Amino acid sequence: MTSARDWVAVYLKGAAMGAADAVPGVSGGTIALITGIYERLVGAIAALDPREALSLLALVPRLGSASAREEFAGALADMEVPFLLVLGVGVLSSVVTVANVVHVAINDYTGLTFAFFLGLIAASVVVLVGEVEVDTPGRIAAGVFGFAFAFLLSGQAQADVLPGGVAVMVVVGAFAICAMVLPGVSGSLILLTVGKYDVMTGAVSDATDAIFDAQFADAVEPVTTLVAFMAGALVGILSFARAVEWALEHYRAATLTFLVALMAGALRAPAIRISDATGAWNAGTVAPLVVAAVVGAGLVLALDATTDDLDY
Repeated sequence: MTSARDWVAVYLKGAAMGAADAVPGVSGGTIALITGIYERLVGAIAALDPREALSLLALVPRLGSASAREEFAGALADMEVPFLLVLGVGVLSSVVTVANVVHVAINDYTGLTFAFFLGLIAASVVVLVGEVEVDTPGRIAAGVFGFAFAFLLSGQAQADVLPGGVAVMVVVGAFAICAMVLPGVSGSLILLTVGKYDVMTGAVSDATDAIFDAQFADAVEPVTTLVAFMAGALVGILSFARAVEWALEHYRAATLTFLVALMAGALRAPAIRISDATGAWNAGTVAPLVVAAVVGAGLVLALDATTDDLDY
């Protein structure tokens, strides 16, 4: 891949993945499948080797020579670093844009926004249920544990019981990135389940506003949150994501059962937010919520219809 057109295509595919990952219930991994880069993405992540990266540092003092530059560029290409960088820029630019929009929607239309998310997640569960067979005690146990874990965790998170802080965001980033590379599973769903979705969209919005307004002192706190999340994501890519890949390779059915049950249990999170945002339950308040949920579900079902022939 050498032409500018090829790199623009990679950027646009990254942007599509970022838009999907920015909302709970839609998977960037599924978008990667649709656009034909999923296998390359997984291979590129697997090719990232910290030891190889450290060995490249020895070449830095010699980059003045053509041979050292050629060796350095070749090593980066072998690790698919240019591909990951361009794709990552696409993901990041799209996430920033969508997160700003979602942050406004959550503040101004809380009930409708979370009803939309509820529809997205519920439809994703319905779609993925067909991919699993819960026919052994181990798979049943995985499903029960996944549902109970997400159900209890999302209840604690929405009650504001879970701790905050930089260290927590590092851990959240590590787990969220694992979901982001799996088809059908949304990284934003992890954030929503642990009560950090609003925190992340708010951090993106606040950091963007502060930087564009040149109020750099105001950007310190949200940027710190984002850096902590990205540091955790890096750890997740280099460790947890490989563990998930191993689990899918050796215990695929049980792992998928756990993930689908996790998504089902996480439905409690948007349900709580809808309940809190709805003052009185009557036809006038319920109808818009139902419409928002149906629209969300419809988007996922339409996406599934176009990817029915893809192997998850």
